[in-house]
Amino acid sequence: MMVTLFDTLSETILNVVLEPFSFTFMQQAFVIVILVAIPTALLSCFLVLKGWSLMGDAISHSVLPGVVIAYVLAIPYAIGAFVAGMFCALATGFIKDNSRLKEDTVMGVVFSGMFGLGLVLMTKIETGVHLDHILFGDVLGVTWHDILEVGIIAFLVVAFMLIKGKDLLVFVFDHQHAKAIGLSTTVLHYGLLSLLSLTIVCALKAVGMILVIAMLIAPGAIAFLLTSKFKNMLLVALLISLLTSFFGVYLSFYLDSAPAPTIIMLLSMTFILVFIYSSYQAKVTASKYLRSDEVGELSCL
Repeated sequence: MMVTLFDTLSETILNVVLEPFSFTFMQQAFVIVILVAIPTALLSCFLVLKGWSLMGDAISHSVLPGVVIAYVLAIPYAIGAFVAGMFCALATGFIKDNSRLKEDTVMGVVFSGMFGLGLVLMTKIETGVHLDHILFGDVLGVTWHDILEVGIIAFLVVAFMLIKGKDLLVFVFDHQHAKAIGLSTTVLHYGLLSLLSLTIVCALKAVGMILVIAMLIAPGAIAFLLTSKFKNMLLVALLISLLTSFFGVYLSFYLDSAPAPTIIMLLSMTFILVFIYSSYQAKVTASKYLRSDEVGELSCL
């Protein structure tokens, strides 16, 4: 009797735990967020070290007019979003190089202007594009075609990083040194911008243009607090991004919440915990050094 009861209880618990995987739309959601998590995590490390977090914010906001124009021209949204993102990056660079304004100021003007243009176009042109889906994503409404599209973009981003990863790392750490040893800093600069635009397009269907900013910053920032080696930083960022993306979708099923914001909340909570831990570790290390110095001074006396 006890064995039967235990077996029934175990089966019930197992059914509850595995329930999200029994629905096709949830299976698609899991696949697409994992595909998005990989390039965003890898790229976040470069953005954090380069100080380009605001560039990710700017490009993510600027894709809106590209999406609307792509709808009008009956071409894939990804093409319009990529072109708009690259235009934002190029316009930012051009204005910065030909004015006294700092880059963050230029980015603020350019991306807000393009975002406003996108909103105006949406109000003037009757489109089938739902603003909420662009801003916050529609991970539960993706199709296998969308997943294939995201998978191709993710593959291109990861392949470029594998081929040019070392050159990108030199460029990120020391622009002048990269130029001195013969690297094409222009190619690396715009290559990184292209990767950023592609990654944002990749994440558009899953988390939207607003929430993608967190996925492009938080994993790298968390990893930066936990490790001092770049290879370890990449691995930690990738692991955090994959886990929070997977469990964000998983928890959203039971919490009856939107998957994308749930993922971002998990990333934010992870960042807060890691920040508290790293701050505590820094204080412990500092106190150890202070004590060792005091012991050294006493021994000299």
